[in-house]
Amino acid sequence: MGVPSLRDEYDGHQKNRYMKWSITDNKDWSHLEQTFDWVADMKGVPQDKIHHAEGDVATHTQMVLKELQSLQDYQRLDNQQQELLWASALLHDVEKRSTTVVEENGRITSRGHAKRGEFTTRQVLYKDIPTPFVIREQVSALVRYHGLPLWLMEKKDPVKTVLEASLRVDMRLLELLTKADALGRECADQNDLLERIEFFKAFCQEQQCWLAPRIFASGLARFNYFQKENSFPDYEPYDDLKGEVVVLSGLPGMGKDTFLKNNLAGYPVVSLDDIRRKHKLKPDDSSATGWVVQEAKEQCKVYLRKGQPFVWNATNITQQLRRQWIDLFVSYKARVKIVYIEVPYKQWVQQNSNREFPVPNQVLFRLLNKLEVPLQYEAHEVQYVV
Repeated sequence: MGVPSLRDEYDGHQKNRYMKWSITDNKDWSHLEQTFDWVADMKGVPQDKIHHAEGDVATHTQMVLKELQSLQDYQRLDNQQQELLWASALLHDVEKRSTTVVEENGRITSRGHAKRGEFTTRQVLYKDIPTPFVIREQVSALVRYHGLPLWLMEKKDPVKTVLEASLRVDMRLLELLTKADALGRECADQNDLLERIEFFKAFCQEQQCWLAPRIFASGLARFNYFQKENSFPDYEPYDDLKGEVVVLSGLPGMGKDTFLKNNLAGYPVVSLDDIRRKHKLKPDDSSATGWVVQEAKEQCKVYLRKGQPFVWNATNITQQLRRQWIDLFVSYKARVKIVYIEVPYKQWVQQNSNREFPVPNQVLFRLLNKLEVPLQYEAHEVQYVV
């Protein structure tokens, strides 16, 4: 039996959707500029003339939107898919405003704009434009990967890269977005770009991730493939795992403690906050952080050695931080399940204000800017409670 992905959840949402979502009903460019500051910011952001002779980011984005809507494959999509893809095209270069630099040789670059654009997209579609979780994460992933079809073969491991993307995003929508991106510009190598996109499609088909995400035999097989170098997607390792660690993930105030009380009441819990409170240490006391983390690790090791299930309760909002703890857990052969918890923006702010130990709003929003929603391959199982 295959392991579901976030893309599968999106497909399920498509089949059972209860509403039509759009980023805006008025798609006139002047209205977009007046309504969204991040659209207004596109005006005047320069682009390298070799790749974008058409002009600034605003000009390019308008051309991309026009080309997208003219594609026959776009016109064949259902209305919700069209709205999702249109929003992705509008946002695909949103962070060229913060990453564009003019180098000493006069060339203009915007390295990292896709990755930073993912964070901005997630924040906009969570905080400013309430968006269903699965749609928001599809748009965010499309923004993140919009250049992948052009540069796939330059990646260190093209197969792993494309299979990772396939767990997050519908590759057919990604191909359409990149095609519109290539057509919506003036450059000498446009035909080469389009050929790369055709190769990308064929590569996805070869790797069995075009019409659906690549299927893995089990959560262990998927985790093993993405965590180890020189691994194979069809390899199914021997399952010698013992015990389970439930890793809670979510911004402060999202309801992790409530979920814990209602669903995992019998589990021992290791928590940084509990350790700080027990020893009367303030959350902002950075000098004590190292000791608190080490104390938490020692508590975890007690359960890990015995193979006893327990909960690791912390915000765990970045992939790097989650990886550090998960590496510890799997070194003891524990099975790891991430539970990501999220509520709508207004409810989140209200819940935080009603907590016994509320987090200042400016801290909440700073953490929101760093949020990386857990991905399926980060653990043996990932559950989204949203």
